Amino acid sequence: MPMENLTLLFDITQAMTAPSSLPRSLDQVLQILASNMGMRRGTITILNPETAELQIEVAHGLTAEARRRGRYKLGEGITGRVVETGEPAVVPRVSQEPLFLNRTRSRGREKDEISFLCVPIKIHHQTIGALSVDRLHRDLDLDKDLRILTIIASIIAQTVNGLMLIDREKDRLRDENLKLKGELQGRYQVGNIIGTSGRMRQVFEMIQRVAKSNATILIRGESGTGKELVASALHYNSTRASKPFIKVNIAALPETLVESELFGHERGAFTGALQRKQGRFELAQGGTVFLDEIGDLTPTVQLKLLRVIQEREFTRLGGTSTLKADVRLIAATHRDLEKGVAEGAFREDLYYRLNVFPIYLPPLRERRADIPLLADHFLNKYTGEHQKPGLRLSAPALDLLMQYPWPGNVRELENIIERAVLVCDEDTILSVHLPRSLQRQEPGEIRNSLAMQVANLEKELISEALRQSRGNQSQAAKMLDTSLRILGYKIKQYDLDYKRFRAAGKHPPYPGGEKAAGEGY
Repeated sequence: MPMENLTLLFDITQAMTAPSSLPRSLDQVLQILASNMGMRRGTITILNPETAELQIEVAHGLTAEARRRGRYKLGEGITGRVVETGEPAVVPRVSQEPLFLNRTRSRGREKDEISFLCVPIKIHHQTIGALSVDRLHRDLDLDKDLRILTIIASIIAQTVNGLMLIDREKDRLRDENLKLKGELQGRYQVGNIIGTSGRMRQVFEMIQRVAKSNATILIRGESGTGKELVASALHYNSTRASKPFIKVNIAALPETLVESELFGHERGAFTGALQRKQGRFELAQGGTVFLDEIGDLTPTVQLKLLRVIQEREFTRLGGTSTLKADVRLIAATHRDLEKGVAEGAFREDLYYRLNVFPIYLPPLRERRADIPLLADHFLNKYTGEHQKPGLRLSAPALDLLMQYPWPGNVRELENIIERAVLVCDEDTILSVHLPRSLQRQEPGEIRNSLAMQVANLEKELISEALRQSRGNQSQAAKMLDTSLRILGYKIKQYDLDYKRFRAAGKHPPYPGGEKAAGEGY
């Protein structure tokens, strides 16, 4: 083989193995053919196995409109016949060949002087497309040109095959990753608590470690992190699960009634006490009492609670009889109890009695990996409640949820998802259905710019169509009622990578979601 041909093949191999996208590499190959060998209008046509139709994937020297017209049925025209038979074809003069369709309309008066060469692109004896070029008739060297093009088609096929194997391996690894995530979720999920992040797995391990004991538990965490759900998980996974689980929110009770609510009162104990009343500790005999916002207790009630923990007994307000307290105590607070102890607002001895086994719940901003699972759970919950089945969350909307700092934690996320379900009249929740507080704004942007909002919505609609079609641009164009050419332009304009949607599909609900009734924190 002449040295110039070896150099040509080396350049083409370098182009195909360069770290860039496949269409860009193929386009570079066609440029090399045009500049080094005078082969014009190089075209790579790929067979769509679903439609049995050939369409131009990459073309050099053709307009976008010409590429759009370059579609053939299998066996139609020279290119269709090459792909159907798997054999190369040469048309010495395209003007004299009735099978030559010139569907791209790119050849004008020069047709008399043009030769057309087309070779198949094969992977394991299966033809997946064709490589074709125009050659001036006077420059045609049939054997040499066909041999070079066949070698180049083989290089292209090997590269495409390698990329297909990589894509299959990525799909396999993605499926395996989803399976392992599901197994982890099933292993670490407790009751109604949703989460597979490292921080939540630590919480689950602590729950499982202490649930069956009678130890006093102190649950720490910001408001909305799910402290009540952890308390429920501790109770229903304990030996006391069949006994009462009594919840008391200290902050929701008037200060003057807290003692009566917790320990009960006798008739005449205070004005309005017309009959004896059992307190929460008495009602919870054999079970569990959960005291939420325990940092709000008054000093008097703190002292009585200390007696319950130490002596396992209490007295009703206004009474003289001592009652036994066969209960397990779980307390929770969002306050800084250590600061309260230092300032004298919270008893130090009570603090140490409560802090036997603390469980710290992370804020949502520190467990962002759980946001998609939580969003799916609340979406399923509220689409059922509000009779809106099939409603989905778009990828850009999920991106907003992932980037928001969540000062209100999981409770805020639940409220936002319910609001989105109510205001959305389509089949997909978009970012425009989320509160303005979640919307990102770049420095210098005008938030109310019409052009910006239209562009954001257009980009989101295209992303969602690509996600639903698994990256199939033809299907996405049909869904959006636009042409493939316009869609391709928009994809390039918004710098969207359609390939990443190929295996995305619909965001799957987390495994075991049918168990997660209730709050789902």
